[in-house]
Amino acid sequence: MPNQTTVAGVILAGGLARRMNNQDKGLVHYKGHPLVSYAIAALSDVTDQIIINANRNRENYQAFGLPVVADQTDNFDGPLAGVLTAMIYTDADVLVVVPCDSPLIKAEHLQKLLAVRAENSADVAVAFDGVRLHPVVLAIKTSLKTSLENYLASGQRKVGYWLEQQKTVKADFSNEPEIFININTLTELSALEANDTP
Repeated sequence: MPNQTTVAGVILAGGLARRMNNQDKGLVHYKGHPLVSYAIAALSDVTDQIIINANRNRENYQAFGLPVVADQTDNFDGPLAGVLTAMIYTDADVLVVVPCDSPLIKAEHLQKLLAVRAENSADVAVAFDGVRLHPVVLAIKTSLKTSLENYLASGQRKVGYWLEQQKTVKADFSNEPEIFININTLTELSALEANDTP
């Protein structure tokens, strides 16, 4: 990646977590640490700035010492609203997007995402596990801000459809698809901890 390219990261923690009994997923503990802390650790080695996108419990997230920004709308408009909020907040050239509930994603995976985007001169690199895309694990040029603003203003919310309209490439993680496990319920959390995945 060229030295002049600046990189920010955003952790998407803005959802309602209905399947988690309305607990804020990023603050739920996995192996003794809040889920969001794993995303912070992964981003720390590959970004110049980390932003947390949260619409609830902002004071709890502020305890991590990072900027905490809420969606520009009050409607919980999905992950793209969080991506847009981060684009507005940062001056970086590229934004790395990760969810707050995927603790197995590490810095090397995000570095690969950045490298694939740069090598292909793409607007977006999206994680691909060999079967399906993971559209909230992205490296994305912040110059797409206007496109994203217009898309959301039109009432659209689907991440995949917007990605199809950009110059998007897949970053192939088919050799380790398990890293994209995301925790949506307390049962899933217990199962992942029981498996003791490193």
